[in-house]
Amino acid sequence: MSDMISIDDFRTSAKAFLKEHCEPRVEETFEWGKGSDKVGVFKEKSKRAEHEQVASAKAWRQQLFDAGFGWITGPSEYGGSGLSAGHQRAFLEEAGSYKLPDESPFIIGLGMVAPTIQAHAIQEVRERYLRALWRGEIIGCQLFSEPIAGSDLAGIQTKAERDGDEWVLTGQKVWTSGAQFADVGEIITRTNTDKPKHKGLTMFLIDMRAPGVEIRPLRQMTGGASFNEVFLDEVRVHDSHRLGDVDEGWGVALTTLLNERMSIGTGMGSGGGSAMGSFTRLTAMARHFGLADDPVVRQKLANLFIHSTASRYSNLRGLAKMKAGQTPGPEMSIAKLAGTQNALRTSDLLSDLLGPRLVADSGEWGTYSWSELVLGVPGARIAGGTDEVMRNILGERVLGLPKDPGHQR
Repeated sequence: MSDMISIDDFRTSAKAFLKEHCEPRVEETFEWGKGSDKVGVFKEKSKRAEHEQVASAKAWRQQLFDAGFGWITGPSEYGGSGLSAGHQRAFLEEAGSYKLPDESPFIIGLGMVAPTIQAHAIQEVRERYLRALWRGEIIGCQLFSEPIAGSDLAGIQTKAERDGDEWVLTGQKVWTSGAQFADVGEIITRTNTDKPKHKGLTMFLIDMRAPGVEIRPLRQMTGGASFNEVFLDEVRVHDSHRLGDVDEGWGVALTTLLNERMSIGTGMGSGGGSAMGSFTRLTAMARHFGLADDPVVRQKLANLFIHSTASRYSNLRGLAKMKAGQTPGPEMSIAKLAGTQNALRTSDLLSDLLGPRLVADSGEWGTYSWSELVLGVPGARIAGGTDEVMRNILGERVLGLPKDPGHQR
């Protein structure tokens, strides 16, 4: 279908849509003491604020999809526009001039769950969920981590036992982002205990509101509760909602993990979030506290800028590879690791600039509020695979180093 509309005509349509529905992006200026500086990672939100955020994101997503810009390169048989990567790039180039509405509730569903469904689900399931996910009618989450398994994903214990045309799932998942408002969840389970731990795993798609699913929020030190623990008590799933072959779930999980690291990495590629990527805020803060000429502060600002720029270009290269139809590789682990390391650099710089103001509300504008960001960075270094796991992946797959020795029992 990509020959049905030229890229130039598509770009013109995109410009008109964005001009009508979005505010133009202006170069950021920041003066210390004026405006809003409330920032953070894994922020605390009221139930009402969270509900409003999800409703607003759904409305925007549906508007975007119905105009033909919601899934530009997606196959038309599943609701996509069926256009080329060139059309996608054209839209992104035009969108760069506008402030797009928040789409954070869809990051996991579109960045991780939908690609896995498209790659591994049967036709009936693709038709049922892909359009609904991309249009924002439903929200997806991922149920991988467990309390005992930690970063060792293959060590999970949630079990799935076959019962005719259904499977019965029992176990516990933890650190499930967005489970509180998700409609469907992609879950990895153990279906065979006699096979090696990377075998005997099977992936399913479950209804997050099905009988036996219990979602409990996990309060973080930021005050927010964006993570959850999920308990499954004999949850029934039809075999049609199995993703991939029985006992071959590890390969399916890799599809999700590679896309997850891309989503997290590209989200943090320039420092992560509006605050961590805002050098105008950081430089204004340095000036306000008389540290703009401090050689150590200047070096840290330059270091953050250099690493963020390098990360951004690396992410663009990885995205271009995916848009060309190639499978994401270790560069996604690079993106994830670089993003969290830039978050850590930002946190350290903020701590240097603010000192005790981070933890003591002195009443001075714009200081104490930054503690929410600093407290959220450790969680970012865990989500989607710890920094240590990313380094192992890069050491083994990129540098060709030998694997770490396994546990001796």
